[in-house]
Order: sequence, then C-alpha cells, then structure tokens
Amino acid sequence: MSGAHHSHDAAHHGAAHADHGSTKSYLIGFTLSVLLTLASFGVVMSGLVPHELMMPGIIVFGVAQLVVQLVCFLHMGTSPSQRGNLAIMLFTILILGIVVVGSLWVLHNMNVNMMHPTSQMMPVE
Repeated sequence: MSGAHHSHDAAHHGAAHADHGSTKSYLIGFTLSVLLTLASFGVVMSGLVPHELMMPGIIVFGVAQLVVQLVCFLHMGTSPSQRGNLAIMLFTILILGIVVVGSLWVLHNMNVNMMHPTSQMMPVE
C-alpha cells in the first residue's frame, strides 16, 4: 500500500509542478510587461507618433501585453494540461465580443431611429 501511495504522490507533485512557471519565465514576462508599458507611454508622451496612430499603437501594445501576461504569468498554452483553460478563455472572449458588439449595434440603431428634439422644433416647409 505504501508503494501505491508513493507513486500517487509523485504523479501529483509532477502534475502540480508542470502548472507552475520557472523563474526565467516570470523574469521574461516581467521584462516584456515593463517594456510594453513603457512603449505605450512613449507612444503618447514622445510626440514622435502622429495623433491618428496613437490609439492603434496603444491597442497593439495592450493586446501584446495581455498575451505576455496570459502566457508568462497565467501559463496559458496549447499543452494538453492547459487546453481546457484555453478553450474556456477563448469562449469567454467570444461571448464578451458578442455582447459588446450587439450592444453597440442596438445603441446605434436606437440613436438613428430616435426622433431628436431639434427635429421636432424645426417647421416643415
């Protein structure tokens, strides 16, 4: 019985260890996060980026930082042990996208189809 219990503990510790990152992955994630934060700050404060490219630049750096944090700190990946978490995250993003886009669509259609107060006051000639 002791041998079976020992092999179960070894398998459990091996699985638990696989879910944790190494110091190297945390340092890489931290460094990339700081660099991406500084890049976003630099886009706005440097004056080198044209005004119309600031928002797309910030969005690109923000999405890149999201990916870095998901991979380096939350250990999301395509490994067999993480596929369930990855599928749940992608499904959540899909549902949030549907809710946000659907809400914007409904609000836009409501705005277009509403009678504005200024249109009621103007006489029809």
